[in-house]
Amino acid sequence: MTVTHVAVITAADSGIGKQCALMLAEQGFDIGITWHSDEKGAQETARQVQAFGRRAETIQLDLSQLPEGAQAIQTLISRFGRIDVLVNNAGAMSKAPFLEVTFEDWRSIFTVDVDGAFLCAQIAARQMVAQGQGGRIINITSVHEHTPLPEASAYTAAKHALGGLTQSMALELVEHHILVNAVAPGAIATPMNNMRDDDAKPGSMPNIPLGRPGTTKEIASMVAWLCSEHASYTTGQSFIIDGGFMLANPQFKPKA
Repeated sequence: MTVTHVAVITAADSGIGKQCALMLAEQGFDIGITWHSDEKGAQETARQVQAFGRRAETIQLDLSQLPEGAQAIQTLISRFGRIDVLVNNAGAMSKAPFLEVTFEDWRSIFTVDVDGAFLCAQIAARQMVAQGQGGRIINITSVHEHTPLPEASAYTAAKHALGGLTQSMALELVEHHILVNAVAPGAIATPMNNMRDDDAKPGSMPNIPLGRPGTTKEIASMVAWLCSEHASYTTGQSFIIDGGFMLANPQFKPKA
């Protein structure tokens, strides 16, 4: 009997998560879709997944309420009966000068971006181990996993932490044939950045070497590759997709 593989993508109601869901559906995965506040967006993603002839399930995921919130991943696993891929895409971001960051704000970012990703990955990995057929976990970090975002110390530290977690998971889970990697996007045309894919026009971001923001497909295509048989020798890596941002790092402007 042919086994249909299952991919769960958190925050797949729009942006990078939605595009990951569609690309993996096109690759033949059934798709679990989580949403936090945009149920309508999640239903639209599900409809497009089904247009590829794949099964789609949706559920609300609230990573601000832990550990209970992460159990939505277990619910999706129970509905499908398995999980082969987890894309940890859900995240939160806030900006404030370091001297003004409250501990409450600091903890809220870490709760979603690190604690939430940890719990979702642990639930998924335990199921993958029980299945005995390996799997893939991809953590969506940020270019700021590697370089600071000014006036966003909590976000920068959280993404660095998620990068370190990715490496630790990769080493510990390799014996179970579970490959763990990170994808670190730069400026991407997403609703969170108040942009759509068609806003990624040449010359629209001249401070980035490629001169434009990236598209969600340019991130999702890396995720899709990491979930494919072609990435079978790749684990513990962080793939920066940033249009050359890291080469220029144009965001830091020292004050006179």
